[in-house]
Amino acid sequence: MDKYIDLLKSLISMPSFSRDEQNAALIIRKFLDSSGIKYNFSANNTWAKNEHWKEGLPVILLNSHIDTVKPASGYKRDPFSPNVENGILYGLGSNDAGGALVTLLAVFVHFCKSENLLFNLIYAATAEEEISGMNGLASILNELGTLDLAIVGEPTQMQMAIAEKGLLVLDCTALGKSGHAAREEGENAIYKAIADIDKLRNFRFEKTSDILGVVKMSVTMINAGTQHNVVPDACSFVVDVRTNEYYSNPEAFRIIDELIDSDVKPRSFRLNSSSIPVDHSIVQRGIKLGLNYYGSPTTSDQAVIPFPSVKIGPGNSARSHTADEFILISEIEEGFRIYVDLLTDLRII
Repeated sequence: MDKYIDLLKSLISMPSFSRDEQNAALIIRKFLDSSGIKYNFSANNTWAKNEHWKEGLPVILLNSHIDTVKPASGYKRDPFSPNVENGILYGLGSNDAGGALVTLLAVFVHFCKSENLLFNLIYAATAEEEISGMNGLASILNELGTLDLAIVGEPTQMQMAIAEKGLLVLDCTALGKSGHAAREEGENAIYKAIADIDKLRNFRFEKTSDILGVVKMSVTMINAGTQHNVVPDACSFVVDVRTNEYYSNPEAFRIIDELIDSDVKPRSFRLNSSSIPVDHSIVQRGIKLGLNYYGSPTTSDQAVIPFPSVKIGPGNSARSHTADEFILISEIEEGFRIYVDLLTDLRII
């Protein structure tokens, strides 16, 4: 795995913030060139197919992302300096999701030239995952053709996330009437917003998922007022909604819109909840290998994949987006072994 660790170091050394991943994409393409693997690309997305592609076989997508968030303010190390100390590789994007990105590439190369695979493989290193952007995986799905299964590489400690909550962001505005704060004038929009926020805080969606739990709503931003002596006529606030599989994003929006008096506008409906049945062959293979499965509260590119997918990868989600991010070299090595065991002779039924 040494050359894949070196690849990860190169990626860490090159800033690759969302929408600015072109240099990281070039690093991936250079590696594929040096490995003699043909590939396609679009914008900052790169993908390759196994050498002995056979029409009619199921197609498995191996996908992870090349973009990172910006460094957290608490970094004590250089986020772009890929230092290894005591088997620990430090650097921005090492854990989320560079470890999974290079490990899935190692897995793809491992199977790429096999002539008797029971499936076809596509490896895709894609952009804009951290911002759920339109120019990432979603932009190339049509070019990839019919897909039967995706393995999405994210830091899950090599446990299987078989379901993932959807994300719905709502911009809400409570409307009042301006007036002088010293007199009994106007209608204070802040008070109206507080009443609606209280409704949201105490509301419970009826259906609870065995895997994903309840639909979770969090008011995460609020803004109102122009100066101290003016009763505000508008108060805006943002609601972060994490949906389970029982509620589509449009349905959750309708329920919230009917619940509160404020004007409610969704930013997007595209990041819905996703899941794969427990009896799917890859989940059953994972269970036989001793892997656990769970429902993930965080959003990934699974949200834009309209076919069965499982999220699994080396690293720990708790380290993502934190200062002095790191991944263990042993986690990458173990991840490679588990990925290979999952796919060896896998039959998709």
